[in-house]
Amino acid sequence: MRIYSVAERIAFVVTLAAVLVLALLPVHRLKQFGIDIGFHYDKLNHASAFAVLAFLGSLGWPRHKPALIVFLAFVGAAIEVLQGTTAIGRDFDVLDWVADCVGMACGLLAAICATWIVQRARREEVESPALPRERHDDA
Repeated sequence: MRIYSVAERIAFVVTLAAVLVLALLPVHRLKQFGIDIGFHYDKLNHASAFAVLAFLGSLGWPRHKPALIVFLAFVGAAIEVLQGTTAIGRDFDVLDWVADCVGMACGLLAAICATWIVQRARREEVESPALPRERHDDA
């Protein structure tokens, strides 16, 4: 396993924990703790959070993208169901889950593009290795 794959996995888990805390704390608790993170448009909050999760997850576990998609779709749905309970006191909104899924698609697309760019750069490096530098001695 590559070292940056481990870093991406750690970043995914930390981001997932942050998303869950922000999504499942009652609004009055967020205000009590002075937490005001995100955009003023709720759907954009959902989409951006799940875009980041999908991006990090697909880089951290590149061979498990289908499982990642199912997992994140389940997490998004679970968040909505839990937000609809009286204990959390937020609103259940199916369109928030749709925004989660749109964000996941954007995050996966960004990860595919990033992977393609890195692989292309590596191929070009292998195919045309850098010429040895000329040494200039000013002695």
